[in-house]
Amino acid sequence: MRARRVKGLDAQRSVARNARRIVRTRLDEVLSFDPAVRDPQNAKALHDLRIACKRLRYVLEITGHVFGPAGGGAEKEARWLQDVLGELHDCDVLIPRVERHIEALREADARALEGLVKGDLDALPAALRRAPNRTAYRGLGALESAIAARRAVLYERFLTRWLALIDGGFYPALESQLS
Repeated sequence: MRARRVKGLDAQRSVARNARRIVRTRLDEVLSFDPAVRDPQNAKALHDLRIACKRLRYVLEITGHVFGPAGGGAEKEARWLQDVLGELHDCDVLIPRVERHIEALREADARALEGLVKGDLDALPAALRRAPNRTAYRGLGALESAIAARRAVLYERFLTRWLALIDGGFYPALESQLS
């Protein structure tokens, strides 16, 4: 995701004025992901929001003092969002990897079983007990379920906090400083 361009920066003006412009742009960028991130399956929007939160957090780490206590609070929220969205992204990346691994094991077992039965289909049921990866599926399936459950819990935590921030006027004290 590309960062929005910050317009109106002027090296001759104060750090506070320029910081307000940068933070306003980054905050608008973060807010632009609502309502897309209300869909738990919209992994791309959630990941892009994470990147936008990272940008906002970093600018607040550098210039947050300009906004007083509101800057610190906004930085904390941006960090929390970035962290939980990072954990969500980890789940979104890990589940397909586990699925690919399960598929590779199944394909390996199919080739092994083909070699074990040597064309005798009646020998297939007995050969199943000798499939090399037969016990791995259960563990990987449980892992996949655990990752999916973790993702669901993380998403609920994210959504609860996100809605509270949106409904409460995202970073309201900071926004008043931006005016």
